[in-house]
Amino acid sequence: MFQKFLLIFLLTLSSSYAKDKAMSIYDFKVKNIDGEEVSLEKYKDKVLLIVNVASKCGFTSQYEGLEKLYSKYKDKNFMILGFPSNQFSNQEPGTNEEIKEFCSLTFGVNFDMFAKVDVNGENEIPLYSFLKSQESGILGTQSIKWNFTKFLVDSNGKVIERYGSITKPMDIEEEIKRLLGL
Repeated sequence: MFQKFLLIFLLTLSSSYAKDKAMSIYDFKVKNIDGEEVSLEKYKDKVLLIVNVASKCGFTSQYEGLEKLYSKYKDKNFMILGFPSNQFSNQEPGTNEEIKEFCSLTFGVNFDMFAKVDVNGENEIPLYSFLKSQESGILGTQSIKWNFTKFLVDSNGKVIERYGSITKPMDIEEEIKRLLGL
């Protein structure tokens, strides 16, 4: 009896989940670092690297590599989307305005930055719920483990790969070039 109930519950849950489930990253809207709502459909037909970032992290120097990748391939339909998060040891404590100033003055960031978000837990933004559901982390884990986790998305909005914090932006260059057809 319990097994039958559990099966019905799971089927109902998966059916409603599938109905409401986004099909690509283009189904989401997020706030940019200036607080304006942006539809990710704006990035249709572009290869994307989506990264949760922080200003006071041991990996913060990766901003340099991210900007280098962006500068090199931005004219070839490539974009980086930076999402500040303060969920890892208070390493992004500033306001959106302070984050924007830090990124601009310290690393000359020109790629698109978004409002500070939660990437894990009850307040995580739906985009990150989707990204994590598409590409698991090490040993199949869903949660983001640290700052500078990267998701590579193809020009059709499909999540291709997830990279941990220790993967440097330039280590992904060959895969980006492949997706860009270069």
